[in-house]
Amino acid sequence: MKLINQDQIEKLAEFRSKDYFTTSFFLDTSRDRMTKKEIQLSLKNLINRSHSRLEKRNLDDKKKESLFEDLKKIQDYCTQKIPFYDDYGLAIVSCHKEDFWEVFNLVKSPRNMVIFDRNPYVRPLSAILEQYHRICALVIDKKEAKWYDIYMGEIDLMDQMETDLSKHKGETGREGFGSQSLEKHLSSLFQTHIKKASNHTFELFKKDSFDWLFVGASEEYLKELKSQFHPYLKERMKGVIKAKPSDSPDQILREALEIKEDLKKKEQKQLVKDFESEIKRGGLAVSGIRNTIRSLNKGEVKTLLVTRGFSKPGRLCLKCRYIYFDEEECKACKGKTIPVIDVIDEAVEAAMNLNCQVKHINPPSRLDRYGGIGAFLRFKS
Repeated sequence: MKLINQDQIEKLAEFRSKDYFTTSFFLDTSRDRMTKKEIQLSLKNLINRSHSRLEKRNLDDKKKESLFEDLKKIQDYCTQKIPFYDDYGLAIVSCHKEDFWEVFNLVKSPRNMVIFDRNPYVRPLSAILEQYHRICALVIDKKEAKWYDIYMGEIDLMDQMETDLSKHKGETGREGFGSQSLEKHLSSLFQTHIKKASNHTFELFKKDSFDWLFVGASEEYLKELKSQFHPYLKERMKGVIKAKPSDSPDQILREALEIKEDLKKKEQKQLVKDFESEIKRGGLAVSGIRNTIRSLNKGEVKTLLVTRGFSKPGRLCLKCRYIYFDEEECKACKGKTIPVIDVIDEAVEAAMNLNCQVKHINPPSRLDRYGGIGAFLRFKS
């Protein structure tokens, strides 16, 4: 199954086993950088290292048996699939004793790892998905308009419309058309063409709810479109491309992806700048692991910011689902907390459960000055 939306991650994060651990497996399968044999060697080494780690874990026999079965099933699956696999990455989450098995084909390469923990390790999946916006690209000229859906590096034609204004240019003197009446006629056709394109773009937005809108048009068309666009479209219009309706989808995709990468860099830079400003003025923001976790436990977080690749061990209360950095006793129920491999992953999962946005910031950034993690808050208690 291809990883394409947040719902898949949230559903995965809901899995719980009372008695057994889960195995979360991630493998870089990019043929751009590795041959098939190199990928198979990476798989073998990863499984062997995981076996060695598992043998040293202080777990009861039933838990270990389930995890060893996970590794065997994962290895068997990958051995069969890798010779024919053409995606950039593979993620598998398994809990043998609970008969739980989920496979995700990834459009970005993950770091090779195997995590044995009580819950699925969802952070790498969240980090991959957060890099993508669903883009609608409208390309329009006097002959036609085309709408493309761009998502996860792929482009699909959604719809098209033909209104060839050029064929009316030779009508002067025919059927009562003088130069002035023809000019008015062409102007009316032009306005109708623009209005239809604008209205149809809004209909596509209501149907598919894209994140960004890119427009390829001449200055004249671009100006008129902007004046006609619904406010929701104006908010989402993020880029102007040079493409024309006659251009190939691959050409339109290349140009759109260049603009998207530039927008993502600017978006992250502005987000961290706003965060730093909010921290300095003592506003609705917190920084550092302890403060951020505390605010998550209180339900105060609106947007969680985490540095890609940053991880720390921590603790978790299984009863309350509260996260802690090093507290061995839950402050809510006074029960004993358990160790977790990556408290940042627990924080990402908690944020998703609270319907918070999660932003993964590429290092280096000014977020590093604040412990590599922070949050914008809805309120402060």
